[in-house]
Amino acid sequence: MAAAARLLQLLLLLPLGWVRPGACTDPPGGGWVAGTVPEEPRCTVERADASLTYSLFLQRFAFSRPVILGGVTDNSAFRALCTREKLLAAFGPFPVRLSTANTYSYRKVDVPFQEYVEHLLKPQDPARLGSGSGSGVPFHWHGPGFSEVIFGRKRWFLYPPDQTPHFHPNETTLAWLQHTYPTLPPALRPLECTLRPGEVLYFPDRWWHATLNLDTSVFISTFLG
Repeated sequence: MAAAARLLQLLLLLPLGWVRPGACTDPPGGGWVAGTVPEEPRCTVERADASLTYSLFLQRFAFSRPVILGGVTDNSAFRALCTREKLLAAFGPFPVRLSTANTYSYRKVDVPFQEYVEHLLKPQDPARLGSGSGSGVPFHWHGPGFSEVIFGRKRWFLYPPDQTPHFHPNETTLAWLQHTYPTLPPALRPLECTLRPGEVLYFPDRWWHATLNLDTSVFISTFLG
């Protein structure tokens, strides 16, 4: 029981979204709700595919800039387990630890997974905490990592370590996008792109990043030591 609860906590670093991609027949979108938050007008994060070699990755991206990798994974079996119906059936009564969209996700809230999905998973109000479309994490940084989407879409905003973004830690990413982002001159805007199912984002060490779930999303993030 404890192991299962811990697994679910790892899957649900919420209110962000969640875990990985592939081909799935039931149901469209995994039963998760599509949102109305817009994508960026133009993706400014470089993309690569499975032809990217390890040596070229080290040379061009590992220590210098983010990259979106497409066509490098096949998680169809795992994806099939992450539909709304199957996750509720498997983990409904287990407690999950939710990270708020504010204060760098420091505040944690424990609730049963079923309660979270059925009562708390709603679109984000820009001025309040939420956990569905429009939720996310404000700007922060840590070690390098990978993030991969299973269901939904996840918009990313990234700055290099020497360019601290202008933001308030108690403001949601959605509020930042609506109020601060439009005031930024082009030279001070972040790299940004929307991550879709089947794509993996890599970001280097100490890069500032904020996320915004355009839909109720399922994803997994792996941080490198």
